[in-house]
Amino acid sequence: MSDVIPLLSSGSVWGVLARFVFNLFFLFLLIGVIYFRFSKKERFLFTFFITGITVFFVSSIMNKLSLSIGAAFGLFAIFQVLRFRTRNFGVKDMAYIFTAIGISVINAVVLQIYALLGVIIMNSILILSALLLELYLKRNNFKKHRITWDKLEMLRPENESDLLAEISFKTGRNIFKVKILELDFKKGVAQLDIYFKQ
Repeated sequence: MSDVIPLLSSGSVWGVLARFVFNLFFLFLLIGVIYFRFSKKERFLFTFFITGITVFFVSSIMNKLSLSIGAAFGLFAIFQVLRFRTRNFGVKDMAYIFTAIGISVINAVVLQIYALLGVIIMNSILILSALLLELYLKRNNFKKHRITWDKLEMLRPENESDLLAEISFKTGRNIFKVKILELDFKKGVAQLDIYFKQ
């Protein structure tokens, strides 16, 4: 163990490979454990992993050439914009790929500057932030669906609990909120948005 810590901060080939294994561990936690568990999008796993690995090695080379971290981020930002502008990536997917890039740059460059404990803390903060935000979103995630409702008398404020119960029974969902969008007294119908947890 005492030999591993100096190896992680060395500029040798073995040092780069040791940092690569270190980086791969945190990429696996971020992408393989957290991202896949909550999104189930296996089609992006390859993209995220290979981007993180490539960024790590290119950052290691740039560090040897004494280019700044800002230049490294700038190059990869341009690459990401050019590459993913044609793909309908979600905002969360883009956040994950940027985090994978950030972790890879930190592990490639910063590990040679800061102590091992500092870099572990940085990586852990990123991983824990992603996990806590995913748990929060899962707990507070809801879907909205539009329906046409024909019992206008149930839309009165005093009938709210009965309305929620009846819509929940008819849809098989646990409806917790109803929003009235449009009332048509001539046809005797209303357009409602119903909200339920996924």
